[in-house]
Formats: sequence, C-alpha cells, structure tokens
Amino acid sequence: MQTPPFVAPRSFTDPDAAVDHVRALYDGAAAFLREALQAYIHAPLDPDDPIDRVRATYPFVRLQVQRQRLLGPAGPRRLSYGFVAGPGRYETTLTRPDLFADYWREQFALLLAHHGEPLEIGLSSEPIPVHFALGEDAAFEGELDAVHRARLGEVFDLPDLSAMDDGIANGTHCPPPGAPQPLALFRGARIDYSLQRLRHYSGTSPAWFQNFVLFTNYGFYVDEFVRLGLAEMARPDSEYVAFVEPGNVVTWRTGLGADPRPAWAGPEGSAPPRMPQMPAYHLVRADRSGITLVNIGVGPSNAKTATDHIAVLRPHAWLMLGHCAGLRTSQQLGDYVLAHAYVREDHVLDEELPLWVPIPALAEIQQALEGAVADVTGWEGAALKRVLRTGTVASTDNRNWELLPDNLPQRRFSQSRAVALDMESATIAANGFRFRVPYGTLLCVSDKPLYGAIKLPGMADRFYRERVDQHLRIGLRAIERLRAAGVDQLHSRKLRSFAEVAFQ
Repeated sequence: MQTPPFVAPRSFTDPDAAVDHVRALYDGAAAFLREALQAYIHAPLDPDDPIDRVRATYPFVRLQVQRQRLLGPAGPRRLSYGFVAGPGRYETTLTRPDLFADYWREQFALLLAHHGEPLEIGLSSEPIPVHFALGEDAAFEGELDAVHRARLGEVFDLPDLSAMDDGIANGTHCPPPGAPQPLALFRGARIDYSLQRLRHYSGTSPAWFQNFVLFTNYGFYVDEFVRLGLAEMARPDSEYVAFVEPGNVVTWRTGLGADPRPAWAGPEGSAPPRMPQMPAYHLVRADRSGITLVNIGVGPSNAKTATDHIAVLRPHAWLMLGHCAGLRTSQQLGDYVLAHAYVREDHVLDEELPLWVPIPALAEIQQALEGAVADVTGWEGAALKRVLRTGTVASTDNRNWELLPDNLPQRRFSQSRAVALDMESATIAANGFRFRVPYGTLLCVSDKPLYGAIKLPGMADRFYRERVDQHLRIGLRAIERLRAAGVDQLHSRKLRSFAEVAFQ
C-alpha cells in the first residue's frame, strides 16, 4: 500500500490554525493521488502484473467533550448550531478547503467558544476516491487503455456509495459502540459526490454557488434574472461583483480593477454547446452572500436532485418561485400564494422523510416574503390580502392529476384546504427540513384548471410578461431582507432535532 507520509493528529485552540492544517493535509493527500494517477497512466501494465495499491484519506476534525459546560455568553440559547448535545467524542471528515475554509472557520470558532475543549485535526481512515481528488477540469479516462481502465479499482479507491448515504440527515444513523458521534450532516465523500453531480446538472462550478438560492420551474425567470444580473454588472456601485452563467461564463462588475477575483472564485469558461439539465446562474457577492437561481424545470424528481446536492454547500436559505394552479374560485391569474403548509403527493422523499413528519412554516422566511411583496408592489392592508393568499400548497408527481377518475385528487386537495397546486414546492420545502436549510415558497397563479381557466398560448405570453419581472423582484427583495436581518436569526430551531450535529 502506497500512502502519503504519516502525519500525527494535532490539537488546536485557534480556528485559523486549525483550518490551515486541514488545508495542508487535504492538499497533500489530493496531490499524492494526482501524482500517483499520472504515474499509473504512463506506466506499461499487463493484465497479470503485480501492482501496488495507492490510498490517501480525508482529514478529520474531532471534538472530545468531557462534560457539558457551555461557556459562551448565551450563545447556544440563541443559535441553533455550534455546539454538541452532550459529553462524548464527535468527529467528521472534511474536503475541498478551497470551498469550505470560511465555513469551517466559523464552525470551529463556535465549538471552541462554547465548549472550551481543543479541536483535534488529523488524517482519517476514510479513503479519498481518486475521481474526487482531481481538479474540476481534469480528464484522464481518454488516456487509459483497456488494461489500465480495468485495473484502476485494484490500485485506487473508487467512489463507494455505501459510504455516502444520508443516514445522519435522515436521523437513522446509529454509530457502532465506541465509534464517534457525527459533527456534521455530511462526511467528505458524500460532499465530493454532490459537488461532482452539482457541476454536471447545473453547468457551473460549485465554487460560484451563493448562500441564498432561488429555484424556479420556468425559463422566463431565467431570462429576467440574466437581464437584471447583467444590469447590475454595468453599475460601478453595485453590491455584486460578478454574474456567472452556465459554462462558467463570468461577467465582472464594471470598475473592479485588473484582478477582481475573490480568493474562492471558481473557474471561468465559455458558453456550453447545449444547456445543462438544471442550469444555474449566480449573482455573486464577495462574501458569498449573493443569489443563485436554478431552473429546475418541471417535476419533483429534479427538485429533489438539485436540493440533495446543493445542501452540501450549507446555504443560508432556499426559496421556490414558480407558477401554480389556483384551486379557489376567488383567485385571479397573477395572484400570489405564500405557502404555510404542504400536502406531499410528490412521493420522491417518502423513504427519507416519512409523511407523518410535519413541514413547518418558518416565521423569518414568511415575514421576509410577505414584506417583499409589499415592498415591490406597493400594496398594503386589504389590497395586499386580495392578491396574496397564505395557505396550503399541494405538490403532486402527476402532471395530469385532473384526468384521474372519480375526482379523487380534487377531493383530497379540498380536504387539505389547499389553495394552490404545483409539482416542486413540497419537495423543496421537505428537503430543506431534512437538510436543515431554511426554506419558503411564493407561487404565482398561472391557471385554474378546476374552473376551466387553462393556459392558452396568447394568454400565457401576456401573463408572463406582466408577472415574471415582478415575481422575481419580490424573490430578490426577500433575500435582501433575510440578509439584512442577519443569518444568526435565520437558522431556525424548528429544523434541529434534540440530538443534533454541531455544524450549521
């Protein structure tokens, strides 16, 4: 077995020094694997040749709490994260310091402040799959002949799905006796797996993703977001520094100077020959608190896929802005629906999150969305209530639910008091609950199929022109409100269990 030189675990009481050591360990391990892969590619190899195995492992961070004594000045009573539940040994593996160094620094600082115990940093026993150690633009399979391809798994660790499940997030993880408790929802390999998928589905590097995410199910919102994003880049006084489109096409803000790139910035590229499945667009702030818009298209499967992978980036909030069917006679096309409850008939999360688990509305998100509607439209009081309905949103995986016999879906939606129906919102909210990411939904009524008001081409075009711009601006304004209120107030205790991981 070929491995990097052994590095003994070290204890740290300074979060910056701890992060620097994690970076050194990870960069050394990744470089070791890349060099070994290059040597393997270029060395002659017969099918029966003896061959050495090569392995490098993820860094770990460990906290050992002897007794529960929270030292911070009421911090744990205010925050929903940053501390462990009780005495014991807690641990997680870490990856990609280029993306997560600032995040780790905050988590490490909170643990040190709240518990007064040092953090131990070392190399774990969890192998780094060789695919995950490569740079984002690396491609090597074309250089491998049939023998090298066939024997790759004999030499290097490949992605192991058994080490990437979501048991911690789902509340089903049970460490064996003597094993440490988890410090974070995701371990290194699970994060790396999602980063690979995220780049594939979104068409942009994970490095460009911002801490506030908007999801939509229509391309019209993308067109308007691109227009607004490029307009921001033409303003020298804009709070945003870059606008990124699929293919990592970056437009920097006017007047930034010769080298505007933040230290964490992702790669720059060119427009792809075809659009990815769920294209992402990023209005970037230097502190990563900008806005990412993802067009997930139609259906709960895409909604789950996108949120499964974005969750590893630990965003501060994600919001759904899309179109829905209005289910009440009093609604008009163009009215807004602010979801305060969800009927989950999407079925894509039934195994991970049982249907008996309630998905609560989060006050901070609800207030931000309602306030944003008032800010953008100028409506207030009775006028606001006439066009903004708060109620239950039903999400279904059957686009043609209206055609099922005996009106059974309609009966269920009526019994649930649903006021609107779509195919994505409950999935996004449920996965936000599952992954402890604050969530919210503001939909716009685009048709009323129960009452014969279906979308016709001319009517739809007029509706889109009149409402998409306003709806998107409401979403952007809601994020501005959330950002201004402070993320400390945003991460609700409603999303945390009574035996919760410490990392946000």
